[in-house]
Amino acid sequence: MTIDKELLEILACPVCKKPLELSEDGNFLISREAKLVYKIQDGIPIMLVDEAIPLEEWEKSRGKG
Repeated sequence: MTIDKELLEILACPVCKKPLELSEDGNFLISREAKLVYKIQDGIPIMLVDEAIPLEEWEKSRGKG
């Protein structure tokens, strides 16, 4: 299940307050400015900074870093 496009348009990173980018698989929201990745579980974004994955670590786990 992916996130609703209207919801994506209004969401912002809780750290830098910038728009988020949806990952290719639709399971994560990426904040390039804050260098954090937020999980989406059952269509609900988990926007807690304590639950966020560092962008570099996330990219390495996906073979992109």
